[in-house]
Amino acid sequence: MKIVNFGSLNIDHVYTVPHFVRPGETLAAVRRDIFPGGKGLNQTTALTRALGKASGIEICIAGGIGKNDGAILKQAIIDMNVDTALLGEYDAPSGHTFIQVDASGQNSIVYYAGTNKMQTKDFIDGVLAHFSKGDFIILQNEINMLDYIIEKAHERGLVIFFNPSPFEKSILDLPLHYVDCFLVNEVEAADIAGVPVGNGDELLRAVTQKFSSASVVLTLGKHGVAYKDASGTYRHGVYDVDVVDTTAAGDTFTGYFIVCRALGMPVEKALEYASKASSIAVSRKGASPSIPTFDEVERCTLALKN
Repeated sequence: MKIVNFGSLNIDHVYTVPHFVRPGETLAAVRRDIFPGGKGLNQTTALTRALGKASGIEICIAGGIGKNDGAILKQAIIDMNVDTALLGEYDAPSGHTFIQVDASGQNSIVYYAGTNKMQTKDFIDGVLAHFSKGDFIILQNEINMLDYIIEKAHERGLVIFFNPSPFEKSILDLPLHYVDCFLVNEVEAADIAGVPVGNGDELLRAVTQKFSSASVVLTLGKHGVAYKDASGTYRHGVYDVDVVDTTAAGDTFTGYFIVCRALGMPVEKALEYASKASSIAVSRKGASPSIPTFDEVERCTLALKN
């Protein structure tokens, strides 16, 4: 079995600041770090670390990087023992971000797509040719031609996971009825279902009513996470940790949840492992560097918040 993350690869410029910069303000940063990131790369890192010593699953990544500045991204992929053959290299800047992280660990992000928005039909066809029925594909909204990718992935019988972040109205024009599992927060769930933001049960019900063949993973902030499919609804709380940097929390959860499901874990266990992994990630600085290994998650003794 193969899992491919067809997504963004960004160079993250992270500035630690006392508070988010205000209009007209010049603010001195306490620290500057550069990390490989992007939802595609972060989630792939989580996939590989969640897989641990398990065998029988191959992790892949597809996307675009710049010929002149993409070395840091390619090396990060090599370091996680993932093949770089499905990367396109272009004469343009790689995707990159400007991230402010304040004293409470919250972040504010400015994103430039760069080579993430340079996918072509020929490139997509070439990538998908490596995968077959039953393989998993993970998508987000930081690359172009998602409509084509979803249609062609569905034609090949791939299981489609979609994290519609960052959300924009054009997402509603995608062939979302082909998505097998949505991974969303409360605002994204409401936007996709076309309803006001409500409580978790209402949002889960609204999304699954609109997309009856899909399962839904709904993150609920301090209220944890909920999951719903045709068999029922499951929930998990949040762990008590000191928050340092929330940048990769969602990507960590996504990668861990998908690998746990691919390994045949029940939903309840997958939610537990994914929640622990994301809690560990927010207690550390950076995006991909903050994502824990499977052994770390197994040894984790975090307590759930009351």
